[in-house]
Amino acid sequence: MTRFIDLSIPITNDVISDPPIMQPQITYMTHEKTWEQIAMFFPGLTRDDLPDGEGWAVESLSLSTHNGTHMDAPWHFHSTTDSGATPAPSIDEAPLELFFRPGVKLDFSGMPTGYVIGAAEVEAELNRIEYILKPLDIVLVQSGAVYGTENFTDQGCGMGEEATLYLTERGVQVVGTDAWSWDAPFSYTAKRWAESRDPSIIWEGHKAGRINPYYQIEKLTNLTSLPAFGWTLSCFPIKIERASAGWIRAVAILQDP
Repeated sequence: MTRFIDLSIPITNDVISDPPIMQPQITYMTHEKTWEQIAMFFPGLTRDDLPDGEGWAVESLSLSTHNGTHMDAPWHFHSTTDSGATPAPSIDEAPLELFFRPGVKLDFSGMPTGYVIGAAEVEAELNRIEYILKPLDIVLVQSGAVYGTENFTDQGCGMGEEATLYLTERGVQVVGTDAWSWDAPFSYTAKRWAESRDPSIIWEGHKAGRINPYYQIEKLTNLTSLPAFGWTLSCFPIKIERASAGWIRAVAILQDP
């Protein structure tokens, strides 16, 4: 039997999943208030002409391409990739064959909030689950962040440059996390930066895309429902011209015996 697990958070006014300057806004136009919109197409139409006097339901959205569960393109990370050899692709240039592939879950939810995962932790987790990465596997990270809880944007561990390159050097081109960002929360990185003044730690997991291009899913949910492997992920991004990201409906597909 085929089973589908929704790994996507909704775009909503009601649950805070972004900083204040990035929060989406949805305006709902409901059936009882929209009959005049229909009447614009049919001169002389009155409300009483419509069944139960109802129009249609329509929503107007003001949002960023990075609201909700979305996929970052390499263009989001930097203007070039392949160590400066090529322009970084935008989301509309993404190859569709990357986005329906076997998935692997790495569970780092036991790590402290703000911790930066390195290559050694990735390798140890792969050994723990007894899995050997294959090119084009989609790797999802359970970070410890929990959507719908307070201070979501400051939760979870992050993937550093070393860990990201470990994956991309083995042919992984799509990754994802259930946290707000693939990197550690900015509030923790800012404290480390204030002490070291080392700019290489700022957004280091993202900036690894300067070296090897990859696509990155953020704000997943329900990763606790997934086994470590043995499932397929469908995660096609919306096609937005020249955009740094696109919204996705991430769905894990499992074949139960």
